[in-house]
Amino acid sequence: MRSTSALLTALAVLTSAAVYSSGSIAQTPPASTATPMPDNAVLLTVFLKHDQSRPLSELNAQLEKQGFYKAFPPAGVEVVSWYVMMGIGQVVTLRLPASRLREVNRILEDTAWGSYRTEFYPTYDYKAVGLASHEKAAQ
Repeated sequence: MRSTSALLTALAVLTSAAVYSSGSIAQTPPASTATPMPDNAVLLTVFLKHDQSRPLSELNAQLEKQGFYKAFPPAGVEVVSWYVMMGIGQVVTLRLPASRLREVNRILEDTAWGSYRTEFYPTYDYKAVGLASHEKAAQ
């Protein structure tokens, strides 16, 4: 429950920042290989921190029993990246409509908990803005 509250608070802060931003540089849409998303698309980085007190085979068996890989990621949610971070676990970045945030959170609560502790970081694509600022400063 605490992670859901923190997630919703972070999302509200990001939404407020986007609405009240006065920046003059327009962000470009994601690369053409990205799944089309409505204007309310967010990036969600999820840390799946594995339980280091248990062997990997036991963790994988629990994930299979709970249906983790059948349910995650849900259809229509784009996986931007999915890495193993040694000593941590897995780090997954998703692109999804903000309206599906609860659904993704719920899937992880139902299927990942026990094998993983989860942390969520809603973000937005800043690449085009950052690169444009860099190019402008280099002139």
